[in-house]
Amino acid sequence: MAAKDDPIVIKKYANRRLYNTGTSTYVTLEDLADMVKKGEEFTVQDAKTGDDITHPVLTQIIFELENKDGQNMLPIPFLRQLIAFYGDQMQMIVPSFLEQSMIAFAKEQERFREQMKGAFGKSPIDMMKIATPIKALEEQTRRNMEMFQNAMRMFTPFPSTTANGASPAPTEPAKKDVPEKSDDLQELKEQIAAMQRKLDTMS
Repeated sequence: MAAKDDPIVIKKYANRRLYNTGTSTYVTLEDLADMVKKGEEFTVQDAKTGDDITHPVLTQIIFELENKDGQNMLPIPFLRQLIAFYGDQMQMIVPSFLEQSMIAFAKEQERFREQMKGAFGKSPIDMMKIATPIKALEEQTRRNMEMFQNAMRMFTPFPSTTANGASPAPTEPAKKDVPEKSDDLQELKEQIAAMQRKLDTMS
């Protein structure tokens, strides 16, 4: 029997039906979206193979939500940029950056919600103060993107390309590129970690 704090197991069958083993009922993608909003942890498993398919199911939920009128949150430039990262050497960094950015955003969002709750019934002047956290949130998001873009510039131009666009001589120079890229990667990780520490102090 699963422990109380263990994620709920959702089984997906060949007919695409989803079964919540915690409530012993069939559920929909919309139900799973509600579970996410309530903070309920769950994993989705292929009923036949037992494989964890949580990632594609969550992606499908986002696809469904994005196609509802007035609910799309992902702007086209962001989607284009995200697609461009697939297969790129930066791909391994993007998940960490997005995760840390969303964690920081969630902290600010919770603080903003609390301020909104306390604002009801207050004077118009007090209500005007609510605009301050919104601007701070927008400014922090802008700084996050600037920091990420600055970090990405370390990889352009690529170390393996000379000033005239020609490839360097083989063997020994090529071997030297490896530690350089490794150092750049480590520096980028350190910048992301520093950004997170800074965000934590602002919370």
